[in-house]
Amino acid sequence: MSDRSAAHPDRQPLIVWVGFLAMCIGMFMAILDVQVVATSLPTIQSALDIGPDQMSWIQTAYLIAEVVAIPLTGFLTRLLSMRWLFVVAICLFVVASVGCAASGSFEMLVAWRVLQGFSGGTLIPSVFSAVFILFPNERQALATTIAGVLAVLAPTVGPIVGGWLTETYSWHWLFLINVVPGVLAALVAWRALPRQSGDPSELRQLDLLSLAMMATALTSLELGLKEAPTSGWASFYVVGLLVLCVASGCLFAWRSLRRHRPIVDLGNFGDRNFLAGSVLSFILGIGLFGSVYLMPVFLAFVRGHNALEIGMTMLVTGVAQLATAPIAVALEKRTDPRLLSAFGFALFSIGIAMSMVQDPRSDYDAMFWPQIVRGVAIMFCLLPPTRLALGTLPPERIPDASGLFNLMRNLGGAIGIALIDTIIYTRSDPLGQGFWEKLQAGDAKTAAFVGAPLETIVGHTGGFDAETTALLDPLVQTAASVQAINEAWMVVAILTACGIVCVAFARPTPAAAE
Repeated sequence: MSDRSAAHPDRQPLIVWVGFLAMCIGMFMAILDVQVVATSLPTIQSALDIGPDQMSWIQTAYLIAEVVAIPLTGFLTRLLSMRWLFVVAICLFVVASVGCAASGSFEMLVAWRVLQGFSGGTLIPSVFSAVFILFPNERQALATTIAGVLAVLAPTVGPIVGGWLTETYSWHWLFLINVVPGVLAALVAWRALPRQSGDPSELRQLDLLSLAMMATALTSLELGLKEAPTSGWASFYVVGLLVLCVASGCLFAWRSLRRHRPIVDLGNFGDRNFLAGSVLSFILGIGLFGSVYLMPVFLAFVRGHNALEIGMTMLVTGVAQLATAPIAVALEKRTDPRLLSAFGFALFSIGIAMSMVQDPRSDYDAMFWPQIVRGVAIMFCLLPPTRLALGTLPPERIPDASGLFNLMRNLGGAIGIALIDTIIYTRSDPLGQGFWEKLQAGDAKTAAFVGAPLETIVGHTGGFDAETTALLDPLVQTAASVQAINEAWMVVAILTACGIVCVAFARPTPAAAE
């Protein structure tokens, strides 16, 4: 094993792989948990008698805690060591999962979700830092692929797992499925991961003000993005949250850059390749989270499918990812990561753009090939940017850098979803009005898109009677929502294509060694 990446060259490779796979299982559970719960929120709402205005907090509490924990991974790794951080985090995740399943009230469930999100947030960047700490160059591509496949597969299979568990058993099993794999992963990781010592002195150097400012900035950003589509980006509440985010974020950055041992090393952004890789991670978050969000919205609200049916439809992306993974590994070993990144983001944006021509009758067949293209592209959008960002950094900087790298993807997803919701909320009514005007003008193309019988608009160029209006109104509303969703696909495709431009700013780096 190489001196740079082999923290423990005397260890047998098999035991290292076993420990790494245990970490990957923990990461998969943490990501999966968001999606399986999302599909079953109405069931949980009914069971615990939660008000409609409170229901979203079941997810928001988890996501806020997760996004605060992710950049702390470097500090916690130095404090506890990689091995003990993972074991403690996965044990807390299991305990919190049991607490969620046993919750009898909204308040108790949200409290356990906060602990679950915080512990789960450290599991994700730990895996990606382990790739470059545990393995030599020639094994890093395979390790990154395993982690990457599981990271992007979890949101894909989440709806089908959540729907099946809720319909077959009960909502409690959305959380209880974490117990057995979590306990096994903790035991295996404790036995298999390298035994390093933590540094308790890190706790004495902890900058509590920086921690508070970082938590405030990330929490206010998440809350502002959550409320902006419904309350309006110019509302006092949203503007106040975003101003608080900027102010606390600037103070956090100022203090962090001035300290010898900051809680998060923002100096990593001074490395040009890390900066380029992080921007690509942010853009991937927009495309990945955006596509995984838009498909269920369309299939549920336009096509009326349940969670299980939605999951079966979205499984196409996961199958394409798995089929492409070996090819991505082979190419990543031999090709400049900048070229592969440019190819991946170009193909991913094409796959997203293929979905922006849907009509109210689009279903599995219309979504098949766009999903295939996106599934093939995703691995090329994840593996090479990960090497760009982390592959040339010294081992001691990787835990902090991995936290920032993964945080960027989550922030991209949060901003992308807020932008999508804004487009859907603000564009549906104007688009619906435009459809009415075209139908009243007798436009046959519009009638075909809306699904209106042609005879209903012939001879009605001056307006429609009450019966015809009642017939057309639900069709127009649905068509307006579909067109708004199409516009959201278009915006996400354009933003994803910006990754091609970003690649040009990265320095040349060698492919992984054979």
